[in-house]
Amino acid sequence: MKASQAGTPSQTPPDGGGGGRPVIESRSIDYVPLAERHGKVWHLFPVWFAGDAHLATIATGAIGVALGGNLIWTAIAVVLGGAFGTFFMAFHSTQGPQLGLPQMVQSRPQFGYVGALLVWVVALTTYVGYTAFNQILIAQTMDHLAGTPAGVSYIGYAVLAIVLAIVGYDVIHRASRWLTFLVIAVLVVFSVGVVAADPFSAAQLDLGGFVLAPFLVQFFTAAVYQMSWSIYVSDYSRYLPPTVGVRSSFWWTYLGAWVGGAWMMLIGTVAAGLFPKAELVDSVISAGDELFPGFGVTLLLVSVLPLISIGTLNFYGGSLTLLSSMDSVRKIRPTPAKRVGALLVLGVLSTVIAFGSDRAFLTDFGHFLTVLGYLFTPWTAINLVDFYVVRRGHYSIREIFNPRGMYGRWSGRGLLAYGVGFLSMLPFAEIGDLEGPGAAWVGGADITMLIGLPVSAGVYLLACRGLDLTAERAAVAAADAGLEEAGLEDGAADGDGDGGGASDGGAPVSGTAPAR
Repeated sequence: MKASQAGTPSQTPPDGGGGGRPVIESRSIDYVPLAERHGKVWHLFPVWFAGDAHLATIATGAIGVALGGNLIWTAIAVVLGGAFGTFFMAFHSTQGPQLGLPQMVQSRPQFGYVGALLVWVVALTTYVGYTAFNQILIAQTMDHLAGTPAGVSYIGYAVLAIVLAIVGYDVIHRASRWLTFLVIAVLVVFSVGVVAADPFSAAQLDLGGFVLAPFLVQFFTAAVYQMSWSIYVSDYSRYLPPTVGVRSSFWWTYLGAWVGGAWMMLIGTVAAGLFPKAELVDSVISAGDELFPGFGVTLLLVSVLPLISIGTLNFYGGSLTLLSSMDSVRKIRPTPAKRVGALLVLGVLSTVIAFGSDRAFLTDFGHFLTVLGYLFTPWTAINLVDFYVVRRGHYSIREIFNPRGMYGRWSGRGLLAYGVGFLSMLPFAEIGDLEGPGAAWVGGADITMLIGLPVSAGVYLLACRGLDLTAERAAVAAADAGLEEAGLEDGAADGDGDGGGASDGGAPVSGTAPAR
């Protein structure tokens, strides 16, 4: 049965905000029934604009200039690289409305009930590491502006982001909309002002000054940075009704992430081009002051505020991934209390890392994130190919939560494709001073994603040739028949609104969701 045809039709309140629901989100890794779906598809734009338009993104746009590229070609690389990488994360976002599930739990059909732990551990490391990185960035900025002790910034940032994550999905969407309006207003002022002031030299704008190596490095850095959001996106689209369709959810996500990410990276490009010897914070302030004195601090503060948004996304998505990991080891019933507990664990871990960091942490962590990018590239290819090409969105939600279900505990197809894809990338890898022969051949540019994506996808397609999809779809229909209605009744009987289903040892309710 198709999700759009099963159970109670979704009702969207007039304001699109889902009035009448609990203040604290009650669901976590469990399926969102159609009757609880709400919101408007355009709300994906501000979530990913605000999630991408922040200080850490500014640093990403300064890399090409630092390597010797001129401003105009670095800017072109930022725009094109961002456009390429965002393509993949936006396709992941469309899975949310169709399946009604968080992003990472959707990996079970490709890797198995236990095998999915492989990518979940990497995802958890990414969530915690990024949060610690942002805590340090916030602390450095607040120390620069107000002399605030680092410990106060670390803890304050974690507490605020965790509180927002506890309240959950709806408040994340509302806060993102307000942040987006504010950031766009300031970025428009800066962009118009810097074009009018025209503080650039002729060499910085010379299209004849193309240098291949820094262009490629900037292009693929921007692309990988944007693609790294793939582990997040369905978490923030899963409450939308499936009737929004694939095309609209793709484009609202794509435009929000690409415009927000590329625009903020270009701030970094301009700041680095004008003040190449200055530190990140100082260069942003100086670039803003090119318009008029004092605007630089405003620009910096507005780029810091969305770090709270991305901190919330990190904690929220990390808690869902931690619960999914726990569920693979030992079956759990998802409840609000467990989600809050997972958030607190992640908050303690990231804060401990931030307190234990030294001056070399940011550099070492950058290398570590490069490795994580290598680890996520095969997953992206496998997950998308399975959803759009192999199974075409036909999954049993109940079987995803069944440890002895049709998807198995370990799936050799996904694990084989992942391993081959990852190994194929290593000759082209570049991590700090370590450089593979393929990377040296292209002048130090990291083109691993161009290798890993097609290899992983190709191997997975070959491995799935023997998959009897007709029989599997029949089994999916049988497993999920009538479960939308049964799940709503079980949710009402639970009383606490945790959304758990009554069948299969507490497996969450389900409904089959084909792609459109």
